[in-house]
Amino acid sequence: MENFFVDLVAVAVVLGIMIVVHEFGHFTAAKLFDVRVEQFAIGFGKRLFGIKKGETDYRVNALPFGGYVKMAGENPLEAHSGDPREFTSKPRWQRFVIAFAGPFANVVLAVALLTGVFMVRYEHPVYLNQPAVIGWVLDNSAAQKVGIQPGDRIVRIEDVQNPTWEDVLPKVVMSPGQPITLAIQRGDQILEKTIVPTPTGPEEFGNPGWLPDQPNTVTEIEPSLPAAKAGIRVGDTIVALNGQPTRSMQAVIREIQANKDKPIALTVVRDSKELNFTVAPMLTDLNGKQMWRIGIRSEPQQVDKLTFAKAFLKSLDQNKRNSFLIIELVEKMVQRKVSVKQFSSPIGIAQASGEAARQQGWTPLLALMSAISLNLAIFNLFPFPILDGGMILLLAIEGIRRRDISLRLKERIYQLAFVLLILFAVIVIYNDLAKTLPGLQRLP
Repeated sequence: MENFFVDLVAVAVVLGIMIVVHEFGHFTAAKLFDVRVEQFAIGFGKRLFGIKKGETDYRVNALPFGGYVKMAGENPLEAHSGDPREFTSKPRWQRFVIAFAGPFANVVLAVALLTGVFMVRYEHPVYLNQPAVIGWVLDNSAAQKVGIQPGDRIVRIEDVQNPTWEDVLPKVVMSPGQPITLAIQRGDQILEKTIVPTPTGPEEFGNPGWLPDQPNTVTEIEPSLPAAKAGIRVGDTIVALNGQPTRSMQAVIREIQANKDKPIALTVVRDSKELNFTVAPMLTDLNGKQMWRIGIRSEPQQVDKLTFAKAFLKSLDQNKRNSFLIIELVEKMVQRKVSVKQFSSPIGIAQASGEAARQQGWTPLLALMSAISLNLAIFNLFPFPILDGGMILLLAIEGIRRRDISLRLKERIYQLAFVLLILFAVIVIYNDLAKTLPGLQRLP
């Protein structure tokens, strides 16, 4: 129950800020061009409370999702008085700027938030910005079936040369059941491979079945379990198991399960010195599953603090990279190459927001807010009626034709778009509910 309230508060703050910033972009541009703004609203439906200042009613409405700026003469299906301060009385280029200003404000927010994160505390897995070297290949996985081995380095994935894991991970995640071409370096050889990631989990993300090469540094240890009792400490790096070098914690876990309660020899590096320990695994309950364990966790993280200039440039690069990924995801969804389950409704956003809020510090939540703000900007720029991109598209068509689209045609376009948008929202919400309540997944 506590997590539910944390999720609720977190998503209210996150979406509230996103909406206010988005609508403030429209509001500022409208004021710049002297358009009369009648309402600045958070939410839809009946007015709960607010304040009227000048000609604008700043209000909070009963339905909390979304918001809007109501401008005089904005609705093309209503009669207009011809007042020069009405939205439709303004030149098309000004209406274009007003429509674009909302998504633009979200992009600015995304860049600003991520710049702040990079300046204060940018925490990420140590392997993320490293060359894509394979540390472990899971049994019967897509990677194993095409002959990929631990120690192989991915020197090309699709059209990306010498990728880091930051380049590789999105490619495979967004390609479930789709072939991906790779070039693998193994010693002096370059091997061409084609891998088909397996759809995995409720979101059906692509999973190739490999794990990145990274140091097996102990980041957490359970005091009552064998590793702690043997003298292993946080910060130790496991380099060998039963005398055999190991590149992955998964290899350690697999060997422990195979040995069961038989003692295993661990070689660790501590302060540049090799130490040897003998540890007997213990059968314990882990999330309802009986497993042989020694009581360690290895999730090494790297923390960066950049100057403003470097943080700003990295934020621009990261947001550019993420923008292309979002567009690619939508393109693949239209082509039915990925599942709509990869999209999140406010339910999924609430869960992610709550999880970020429960982490130490503010930077995880700010990073998530940056990602959501960028998603909101790009989603609103899609050329779909009702969205800002739809308005921009209609303005462009009218500009090319040098005359307005008929009100009857516009009415039909908006009606169809509204129905399709509601259907899409219902599907995404249902999928998020199914992830939360697995029993729904069994419904026909």
